Amino acid sequence: MYDPHVQSSAVDDLSQKIEAQLWSPAVNGLHPLPRAAVRLVRFFYAIFRDVLTTTLTLRAMGLVYITIMSIVPLLALAFSALKGFGIHRSRIEPALRNVLEPMGAKGVELTNQLIAFVDNVQGGLLAGAGLVLLIYTTVSMIKKVEDSLNHIWRVDSSRNFLQRFGEYLSVVLVGPLLMVTALGLIASASSNTLVDKVLAIEPFGSTAVMLGKLMPYALVSLVFALAYWFIPNTRVRFSAALVGGVTGGVLWATSGIFFATFVANSTRSVDIYASFAMIIIALMWLYISWLVLLIGAQASFYFQHPEYTRVGYRNLRVGNELVEQMALSMMLLVAEGFRNNNRPLNTNTIAAEIGVPGILLTDVRERLTRAGLLETGRRDRLVPGRDPAGIAIREVLNAVRGANDADIYTGGLWPAPVQQTFTTMNQAAIDVLGDRSLYDLLDEPPANPGS
Repeated sequence: MYDPHVQSSAVDDLSQKIEAQLWSPAVNGLHPLPRAAVRLVRFFYAIFRDVLTTTLTLRAMGLVYITIMSIVPLLALAFSALKGFGIHRSRIEPALRNVLEPMGAKGVELTNQLIAFVDNVQGGLLAGAGLVLLIYTTVSMIKKVEDSLNHIWRVDSSRNFLQRFGEYLSVVLVGPLLMVTALGLIASASSNTLVDKVLAIEPFGSTAVMLGKLMPYALVSLVFALAYWFIPNTRVRFSAALVGGVTGGVLWATSGIFFATFVANSTRSVDIYASFAMIIIALMWLYISWLVLLIGAQASFYFQHPEYTRVGYRNLRVGNELVEQMALSMMLLVAEGFRNNNRPLNTNTIAAEIGVPGILLTDVRERLTRAGLLETGRRDRLVPGRDPAGIAIREVLNAVRGANDADIYTGGLWPAPVQQTFTTMNQAAIDVLGDRSLYDLLDEPPANPGS
């Protein structure tokens, strides 16, 4: 009899054995080349593990649903942005056909139907309340994408409505124009007389042909990279976004080849489903495409934060002393950056600086925020909730040590000796720390200047 708990336990045991080997202390003693190879294996192992054990597949399914609801309004707005240039059909339609190319003949049919729907929408709804509905639906779709990428980047807060509306709408309206401009420059360069003469000389000609075949995949990788760089509500290094874009682009091209082969070899199933076959094939391809996008985002995250590769999405349990150390370190670094006007800090940058996985700081940050000591700004930037000169050290410790208004249980019927012990401990902390603030702690000279 099948028991999912037994299977889950077996997977966890196998995962622990693999990780014990990959993260063994003996790896640090290897030569640079084998050590780099082990780190690369860790990178791909973490991505594969997350696909099997986390909610990435469920989020891809959710994005398929929102895509079905929003694809026509999204294309309608893109068409309207390009209509003034007279290139709305000549550019968007071929691009859409290329995206659906793995579906074969069904992809061409679906492209024609989508274009017909968009023409109907443009004629009847691009005015008044219809325009508002189109914009709302489009922004909602990109909001779902942002939520998924924020989940991958361990970001709890998303953009507010005004930021979301302005930034997302600019992408929808300006993005197609930039894409068409880039394609136009490539086309004009390829038709230039001087370029033709240069291409007639080998090996430039054969190289240009090869680059021309790779160009669509390079553009897909660039689009993925720009999405990873712009959409998450945190600071993403472009190098990390580019790694994720290349990973997503390669996976998308590879999965497209396999999917096209699958569709070509499943003609009998297509005949059985008849007119529903196009819908089923489209849903399958949308699911694969969204899953590839999320896997690429996971790759970009692990490239920027390799300390997460072993932790993944596990719930880590730590002692109270470590929680207090993390809270005080977080507030101290934020106060120092605020006073010196240094680079903006977010949860992940602080985690990297103090050498702990960022997932441990999430609950600490929420405690400090509820206590009014910390605020989260745009792009997950952390700033003091008030003047750090007025934030006492014991306030920081009490924020993570004591009961919180968000807790379900904020007290209990403690025995008198227990209550007396904690009263004595709290009074001792007050006597030792007094009213010392975060700035006092920053200005305090180290006990060992040579350390």
